[in-house]
Amino acid sequence: MPIRAPEDPTGTGGDAGSEPGAVRVFFDAILHPHRSLGRAGFRILMGVVILMNLIVAGIFVANGAWPVVPFCGLDVLALWLAFRVSYRSARQYERVRLTDRALTVQRVHWKVPERRWSFHPYWLRISHDERADHARRGPAGQVTLTSHGQSVGVGSFLSPQERSTFARALGDALRDWRRPPCPPAPAG
Repeated sequence: MPIRAPEDPTGTGGDAGSEPGAVRVFFDAILHPHRSLGRAGFRILMGVVILMNLIVAGIFVANGAWPVVPFCGLDVLALWLAFRVSYRSARQYERVRLTDRALTVQRVHWKVPERRWSFHPYWLRISHDERADHARRGPAGQVTLTSHGQSVGVGSFLSPQERSTFARALGDALRDWRRPPCPPAPAG
């Protein structure tokens, strides 16, 4: 889970005081699902599986059981398709950004259109039960952001330790945002 601090804390390319309407960034994280096998590892794995299947197919052909050969190719195809689906799902991400004006959550998934949620930080509550993560009870162990009856779960694909780290980092950033002089609470 990369939590990246912006190089420019204002998000404007300049000094926070030099531009009217400059936006100050308190937190900016892009969350990606973890994949344990990279592209190079995938190529090596597929090479080994193809080589082993060619050896097995050669043995069957040498013994006169040539109808088995197409089935040796089917398992290679099934493995390739499974990895293709896995790598496609790895393109999803969630971006959580806290500025002096709003906390926004952007969810990008390869199957559905991009979704965005926006919360005013003054009213925002962060919920995360670390015990539920470790005991495997309750919801999928996600971090829930709630404000004015609207809520969104973030980081359901992260490991329990990564969710805890993310929740603490976001909570710290929200506390920094609330330190004086924080923007005033909206009316209502």
